Amino acid sequence: LCAGGELFHQIEEHGRFSEYDARALFRQLMEVVVFCHDKGIVHRDLKPENILLVSRSSSSPIKLADFGLATYIQPGQKLNVTVGSPFYIAPEVLSGDYNQAADIWSAGVILYILLSGM
Repeated sequence: LCAGGELFHQIEEHGRFSEYDARALFRQLMEVVVFCHDKGIVHRDLKPENILLVSRSSSSPIKLADFGLATYIQPGQKLNVTVGSPFYIAPEVLSGDYNQAADIWSAGVILYILLSGM
């Protein structure tokens, strides 16, 4: 499906990404997240394991996977079910009062990992 495998394995294998490569990957991730949010979809489980690389190239296009915890959200609606992977979830998810901004927090954690390694 995606010859580059999971982003998680690329981080494990190569350590931290250069700022240039991290920026390119993060930009793609944010484009996907914004697209989902514009359609009223909150992923709720953004993590490197759910980001697939089309190729092994450092500039590979990405695919977002595992929408098993995703849900639709109306403008202004708040969600209250605690879901996601503990290392990546936003504090407001734990308090049970969140919206699509929780995906942005998770994306920020991914960017931090890209730049610092695991």
